[in-house]
Amino acid sequence: MIPLNPEDVDMSAPLGARVTLPNPVSTASGCAGYGRELHRFTPLHELGTITTKTVMPCVRSGRATPRMAETPSGMLNSIGLQGSGIDHFVEHELPWLAERGARVLVSVAGERTEEFAEAAAWLTGQPGVVGIEANISCPNVANRGLVFACDADASFEVVRAVKAAADPALPVYAKLTPDVTRITDIAAACTDAGADGLSMINTVLGMAIDTDTMRPALAGVTGGLSGPAIRPVAVRCVFQVYGAMLAGAVRWVPILGMGGIASGRDALEFVLAGASGVAVGTALFNDPSAPLRIRDDLRAALAVRGIGAFEDAVGRSHRTP
Repeated sequence: MIPLNPEDVDMSAPLGARVTLPNPVSTASGCAGYGRELHRFTPLHELGTITTKTVMPCVRSGRATPRMAETPSGMLNSIGLQGSGIDHFVEHELPWLAERGARVLVSVAGERTEEFAEAAAWLTGQPGVVGIEANISCPNVANRGLVFACDADASFEVVRAVKAAADPALPVYAKLTPDVTRITDIAAACTDAGADGLSMINTVLGMAIDTDTMRPALAGVTGGLSGPAIRPVAVRCVFQVYGAMLAGAVRWVPILGMGGIASGRDALEFVLAGASGVAVGTALFNDPSAPLRIRDDLRAALAVRGIGAFEDAVGRSHRTP
């Protein structure tokens, strides 16, 4: 192992559908809004992509407050996909992002399969958009609150509908939940439906109780746990799905790994497990400059290990010594 100069490491990364990014670091959906606040600390054009807060066809007010609670090793949120709707996003947010040279991965969702497709169709020909993330880890109101990504058939139908409605030039990612028995089954359903990539993972369902009020800390009772506590879960999920790809049980697509990434070492762990890109989420609330710091630290970590191209590190933990 001969160390390299970090500047000599090729950090380009595949997004899918013949789209290649200058580096593999993104933001995780929901943690950087539409980029306006983050832009004050991080030049958006220097990110591989910025993944937007999830956008739905219609205005959504979200859950009742309190909607966030700290835990010793992460954060619980029960925001409820609050947003102003896809028409406002396309008219006001996308042009602003495009003016700043951002490469935008738009997270979309819906209460029904048709709403996912409707949101995806709005993005055809829009400036700055390099891909779509179907957030199937959200409540399926038409099916008594079931999360789409907890059911292989529902996941397949949503991804197929989004692919049919989206611009063929845009890669479509499916965002998976870890709250399933076999995440490889859901990954297979999504890739069989045409997904060009997988975002892994969404938050883990959890809750906290306020010992002073003796009531749940969140108005919605349960919420999504993010941050360092879920990183081992996320790494395990990425490792299992990438392994299933190697075994031929899941069609090969790039994986965007996320869950508690706060350093270049954290990011490298995901890459070695099989992630072709990484997304930074909860760390942004403490350090809005984290994505570029992690990008540079990851480049240095690859250089120290004598790895001259980011893509050469992907999935290395699966190789025999």
